[in-house]
Amino acid sequence: MNYLINTLIALVLIYIFFLFVIFIFQRNLLYHPSVNNYLKDNDLKKPDEIQKVEITTKDQLKLVAWFYKKNLKTKKTILFFHGNAGSLENRTYKLNSFKNLNVNYLIVAWRGFSGNQGKPYEKGLYEDAESAVRWLKNEGVLEENIILYGESLGTAVAIEIGQNKKYAGIILESPFTSMINMGKKYYPFAPVSFLLKDKFESYKKVSKIFFPILIIHGKVDKIVPYEMGRKIYELSNDPKFFYTQEYGDHMVEYDEKLLSELNNFIKSLN
Repeated sequence: MNYLINTLIALVLIYIFFLFVIFIFQRNLLYHPSVNNYLKDNDLKKPDEIQKVEITTKDQLKLVAWFYKKNLKTKKTILFFHGNAGSLENRTYKLNSFKNLNVNYLIVAWRGFSGNQGKPYEKGLYEDAESAVRWLKNEGVLEENIILYGESLGTAVAIEIGQNKKYAGIILESPFTSMINMGKKYYPFAPVSFLLKDKFESYKKVSKIFFPILIIHGKVDKIVPYEMGRKIYELSNDPKFFYTQEYGDHMVEYDEKLLSELNNFIKSLN
């Protein structure tokens, strides 16, 4: 009996220690600035047309960003928020495609990413995004001419800053309902709701977006369940559009069909 009691106590202590480790290092599990698994094309076709700019946050961090300007007065501007891994260079294959969509764009690297100072956390990312909006406005871009584009984790940021605003539109690529639900998927044995610091509860906020929304999700997404994208769509207001890429994984393929969908959505905003 003593053996069983001691074993049970040991297992409980191990479990508590495990939860403690997860709690302390959870942001290391969530944010991966050095991971380059999304790298597809490191060659910007016209690098001279892309300006490397610096965006200052309210907490005085300097964020690196890339700005492509076609015509700020007559063309929409995509404000791109990347996911939880990699650098700006990892998205060059998408940026090359944006050039063919007849838009301007600004892609900003989060704090702690692409050589930026600071450490990423939920409210910090929201401030980074708001700082990017302020920077565009200082360049003369009107709010109603900005298209928010969120990729994976960036979808939660786009939804957060899009609430009750008048942006031109919002594009969500591989969105999730909340980080709590994602945590329960990967750590079903842990009290995620209690432990999680950065909750990113998009499902509570998306109904507060009142401008056109396009959701893109790969049917074979191995990271964010396809059903989460469908749920975000169900909770969204009209006009809303959902594009399923039957063979798409978490990072969807930027093929002709998807680019056509993006092009049609952007044209509908004019």
